[in-house]
Amino acid sequence: MSQDKIDVKIITPQTNRDANGKIYVRKSQGVFQKMRRYGGWFLLVLFAAIPWISYNGQQAILFDLAKQQFQFFGSTFFPQDLTLLAIIFMISAFGLFFLTTFLGRVWCGYLCPQTVWTFMYIWFEEKLEGPANKRRKQDNNKYSKNLLLRKTIKHIAWWIIAILTGITFVAYFVPVKTLTVEFVTFELNFWPAFWVWFFAACTYGNAGWMRSIMCLHMCPYARFQSAMFDKDTFIVGYDTKRGETRGPRSRKAEIKPAGLGDCIDCNLCVQVCPTGIDIRNGLQYECINCGACIDACDQTMDRMGYEKGLISYTTEHKLAGNKTKVMRPKLIGYGIALTLMMALFVTQVVGVDPVNMSVLRDRSQMYRVDNSGWIENTYTLKILNKTQQRQTYHIDVKGLTNVKWYGSQKITVPPGELISQPISLAVSPDELNSPIIKFEFILTDSEQFSLPVESRFIKKL
Repeated sequence: MSQDKIDVKIITPQTNRDANGKIYVRKSQGVFQKMRRYGGWFLLVLFAAIPWISYNGQQAILFDLAKQQFQFFGSTFFPQDLTLLAIIFMISAFGLFFLTTFLGRVWCGYLCPQTVWTFMYIWFEEKLEGPANKRRKQDNNKYSKNLLLRKTIKHIAWWIIAILTGITFVAYFVPVKTLTVEFVTFELNFWPAFWVWFFAACTYGNAGWMRSIMCLHMCPYARFQSAMFDKDTFIVGYDTKRGETRGPRSRKAEIKPAGLGDCIDCNLCVQVCPTGIDIRNGLQYECINCGACIDACDQTMDRMGYEKGLISYTTEHKLAGNKTKVMRPKLIGYGIALTLMMALFVTQVVGVDPVNMSVLRDRSQMYRVDNSGWIENTYTLKILNKTQQRQTYHIDVKGLTNVKWYGSQKITVPPGELISQPISLAVSPDELNSPIIKFEFILTDSEQFSLPVESRFIKKL
């Protein structure tokens, strides 16, 4: 048996957790934190503003579950347009695959609602309780009256944000003006009120208490992301060759002490990490690519007079001294699939008709002969107005000649409503050269949009 020994590197984990596992995130400043902060505020404002946007006097975007319809800037989509929702899910999936293969977990660090709300809650924590080290010391000692007051105000602020979040989320499914008025006046029905408080509680619990637990133990994305990573995926990485051996040194020293790398072991990269890891220990699934450690390290390098980029957005190939291949088969494949899904979605949306009509024949009596000897067939037209304006439609037939109508050829349908209209057609037997004749009902709206629907006229069986 070989007596060769495997070298074992003993690492003492550095962390910003206390003895109970709570993470105290130190405030970080820098380019990437500005990007994350401004991006987060943009998404928050967009999320809150969308339900208040009106179009033609109605809420522009509304998933009306009670009416089983989706309003989108004057267009109404119904369950029969469900393929559009499936395509949207596929676009989201391929978009996430493409982004992850290219830039790693940048979605988690900059765009994920869990991250955006968590950093917002931490901001209130910093303003009311002080920086991370102060919060850690306060929590380990007996609470003073002043600290209890500040913590109470913090939780009140957290709950206000959570309730506003719950109202805003439900406003995508219930008209926002009705929702807000009834919520404030305590007249909101049970189910809308239940979902407002449910999402408020989820927001308060996730962003205020669970935080990184969601990212590390409950989010499935953290588990399957490795299937999309490769050695050319951009990650937050620490340059071991340049940084090691790490060790403290004086800022006034003009020459770097012998045997030391650029890392001065200040541990700021650990203290600013929202998931409590040490990026210097290599790629870890807990890393959400938020770039907080990059900003903290760059500031330290700048103060020491060293080159920035000891921690940076890089790839495993680059860290190993190889060339990064941005355009590679997997990334191109995801890009092609994403483009095709987006093109299919646009095609489907453009092809959605503003009205839908179905024709049902009378099953109880296939045909009858009226008093003048003409053959009469009865139909029920179901007309669905998929616009958000009242429409008047004209009905005609194509494929039958010399037709008698029993019933109105003009039908007015309210926005988003379905109307059933019984109609009977009578045709002289001399005009019918076949027992069963194919013909079309032609529905025309005020914009001269025509919708043909095929049916059958039966003379005899």
